[in-house]
Amino acid sequence: MENETTITAEAGAGRLDKFLAEKIPLSRSQIKNAILSGDVQVNGRSAKPSDKLRAGDTVCIRQEPPKATDTMPEDIPVDIVYQDTSIAVVNKPQGMVVHPAPGHYTGTLVNALLFHLSDLSGVGGEVRPGIVHRIDKNTSGLLVVAKNDAAHASLSAQIAAKTARRIYAAIVHGNIKEEQLRIDQPIGRSRRDRKKMAVDAAGRDAVTHIRVMERFGEYTYIEAELETGRTHQIRVHLAHIHRPVAGDDVYGPKKVRLHNGGQLLHAKTLILAHPETGEQMTFAAPLPGYFERALSGLRNKAGKA
Repeated sequence: MENETTITAEAGAGRLDKFLAEKIPLSRSQIKNAILSGDVQVNGRSAKPSDKLRAGDTVCIRQEPPKATDTMPEDIPVDIVYQDTSIAVVNKPQGMVVHPAPGHYTGTLVNALLFHLSDLSGVGGEVRPGIVHRIDKNTSGLLVVAKNDAAHASLSAQIAAKTARRIYAAIVHGNIKEEQLRIDQPIGRSRRDRKKMAVDAAGRDAVTHIRVMERFGEYTYIEAELETGRTHQIRVHLAHIHRPVAGDDVYGPKKVRLHNGGQLLHAKTLILAHPETGEQMTFAAPLPGYFERALSGLRNKAGKA
């Protein structure tokens, strides 16, 4: 049996596809496919992705109910920072993939969550239950997981509306002279290497805010806050300004000196409104040991210890 969701458009809603992307937890490609297949109607009629909405228009979308996951639970230790009946916040270690994908069908965070948590949102489908946003395999730190579909929709809407905040710590190559820096460059799939992302005028809007914490001459310790959430965004933006993340063997130098286990990039702070109560919640994850050791080494070398 299909699920049916009806939403009333407000003034300034704009294009149908963009409007739905902010309202329901589906990707832009999934929304486009739903519109083109006739599963979306505006005022009872079929529509096109580019149709402009007017205040009061009724948008109805039919969706297949989520299928039960075939991904197997695995008894893998996972640091659950917080959980209740709606959400769980986890501190993912470096080296762990978030959800099953080609080459990584076991040992993922989703496998661990299925073992440790009794319920997860089904919106993400069979291989991504509960997953609202991701962080890269070799990035550590916080991400929020939805435990029911209503929570998933709320969290997705917060991320789309840029009201949820995600702040990272990073050590980058070179000296960033500015105290604060806003990088506003669109990101898309690299035209030279389809496995990578790149700054591209034809890509999707992407904005990262940088704040310098400490300078060490050949390296800079920074905070990076996402305004948008594109794939590899922080890593791509920093490489674009010639300040790649230390340890990033995809977008940075191949020679690794500070840490050879992956990039020195850690999702340290997550701020969101609780999906059920609306309470503003702030979560923090301490820097991993290897990150602290890299910082200590830089401080000792610079005489700052």
